[in-house]
Order: sequence, then C-alpha cells, then structure tokens
Amino acid sequence: MKRKKTCPVYIGKVEIGGNAPVSVQSMTNTKTDNVQATVSQISRLEAAGCDIVRLAVPDMAAARAFGQIKAQVKLPLVADIHFDYRLAIAAMESGADALRINPGNIPHQEHVEIMVKAAKKLRIPIRIGVNAGSLDKALLAQYGHPTPEAMVQSALQHIAILEKLGFYDIKISLKAHDVPLTIRAYQLMAETVDYPLHLGITEAGTIKSGVIKSAVGIGSLLAQGIGDTIRVSLTGDPVEEVRVANEILKSLGLREYGPTLVSCPTCGRCSIDLAAIAHQVEERLATVKKPITVAVMGCVVNGPGEAREADIGIAGGKQEGLVFRRGEIIRKIPEDQLVQALFAEIDKLIEEENRCG
Repeated sequence: MKRKKTCPVYIGKVEIGGNAPVSVQSMTNTKTDNVQATVSQISRLEAAGCDIVRLAVPDMAAARAFGQIKAQVKLPLVADIHFDYRLAIAAMESGADALRINPGNIPHQEHVEIMVKAAKKLRIPIRIGVNAGSLDKALLAQYGHPTPEAMVQSALQHIAILEKLGFYDIKISLKAHDVPLTIRAYQLMAETVDYPLHLGITEAGTIKSGVIKSAVGIGSLLAQGIGDTIRVSLTGDPVEEVRVANEILKSLGLREYGPTLVSCPTCGRCSIDLAAIAHQVEERLATVKKPITVAVMGCVVNGPGEAREADIGIAGGKQEGLVFRRGEIIRKIPEDQLVQALFAEIDKLIEEENRCG
C-alpha cells in the first residue's frame, strides 16, 4: 500500500507523519495525580509496544503531576484537555509533550489563542480531536446531525485559528463510534489537508465488540494509506488496546513487533485439545519480543504444509503431535508435552538468531 505523505510533527522524540512508521497510542485510566499508579501503568503500556501515552487532565492536580510522571517514564506524554485552557498551560509548563483538545469544548476563541501561543512558545504540538458526539451547536444546526462533512468542517475551523496564529504543529483526529461515519470523515480530511491523522473508533466498546469495530475502521483506513498514529479504544485495561493496535499494524505489514500466532480453526480430523493449547501458547508468547511466526495446527495431515512459512510450530496427532520448523518435521511429542517442546524450540530459535546478529 502507498501511504499518504503528511507533514511531520514530533511528540517528544517520536516522529508522526512524514516517512515515520505508524505509531501506537493509548491512554491511562488511572487518576493522573496518582503518580505511582500512573507511572506503573505507563511502564506496562511501553512493555506492550506503546509509543505515545495520553493522560486525562481534569484538574490542576493532574496538570501539575506531569513533571513527576515525566521524570520516571520514557514515553512522550499527551495532555488531554477539556473545557479549561488553563489546564493546558499548566500541563505544558509541567512537562507535557503534546496537547489534545476538542474544538467544541473550548468555546471562547481568546482562550484558545492564549493556549496556542503558549504551545508555540514551548514548541508543543496540538492534536485537534473532533468527536461526533461533541460537535459545535452551529454545525449540528447546519447539518442536522453529525456527518462526515460536519466533522471535517469542525476540524478546519479550528485549524484556521491555529494557522492564523502561525501555528502548524498540528495532528488531527475525527472519531465516532459509527464506523462508516468515521471512515468517510477521515477520507475527506485526507483529501483536504496534509497534517498527520490520528485514527480511532471512539467508544468502540468492550474487547469483544470493540476489537472488531476498531479493526474494521482503523484497518480499512490504513489499507488506503491513511493514518499516522492509531489508538484502539476499549473498555478495560489499556494494555489490551496496545496489543490489538499492534496486531492491526502487523496484519497489514506496517509493523514488526513480537510474535505472530497462526492457528487453525480445527475440524473433525483434530484429536487434541487444540483450543486449550493455542490459548496456552498465546499467553506465553505475550512475553516474547522477537517478531517470529508460530503455528498451532490441528492435524498432521496438513499442519506442517499449510504452515510451512512459520518459523516454528506444532501439529496435532492422536494424543501426540509433531514439532516442525519452517515446514520440516523435527520430532514427535506426547500431547501433554507439546507446549513445553514448542517453547524449547522457540528459545533455541531466538538464541540462534541473536547469536547470528
């Protein structure tokens, strides 16, 4: 796929747009002024493959906590600002690397101007975050309801304010829980401006429904070459957001991060508890960082052949199975030893690759 070229901005040391790879973002769900809890969660997000993390700033205590948090983490921090421009200024002065603002939530232009001038002075980029659920009343009156055109116009109005002030370190998002609405809004925006786009389906839901909506919405846009950063919004542990985001990027060939698990859906030929084995393998692979492909196949008839491109894999037999490597059978193992044998071979493979550089 050919990605749309956008003008690069930097959030901390992370380049967004230009020739930079698509980055993964998430948001903490701790109380920001609980510094240790927030730092702990950011560390878990980083370990899962997160590049940028956003923090809620509901009050001055949260804004002033940025300095303490920043001193203990490596990831760049984005301050999520609603309603009060003074929180944005306090967060920037405390060490925030970027701002996320919603145009519909800061109605007074003079307050926006004060905030933007401060960001320009401190060289801090701003993400204009348009949400379908919080569009300006005038736009809702004009269009009747949230439409892609209304969302784009909302973003363009705010871009005009920033550009008039000579501010161009801008990133844009146009989110809705409605997938087709979101997709069309981003398509229109990509045709209109060259600013980097942050993709997401907002309020996507729990991991069951939210993963599907996010994969369809974010994945279809990325496949069109649209998008520079992504966030998968899920109800629950934000670490799951990062894992899903990385899987979306991996599935499109946009990122190599950690292992890829290939497992068959099973059929009547399967004589082992493949579902239980696949879940065990998936859980243990969560600690592996090497970008290898691991196959868990249900039978020896097609297993090694269908998964011959896998670096390592297992294929079930009758209360036993085969361990294979790139399509070549290594040995036969009893069913209860398959997972252990698989990871012994994975460790050996990683050790060999590390030794060879």
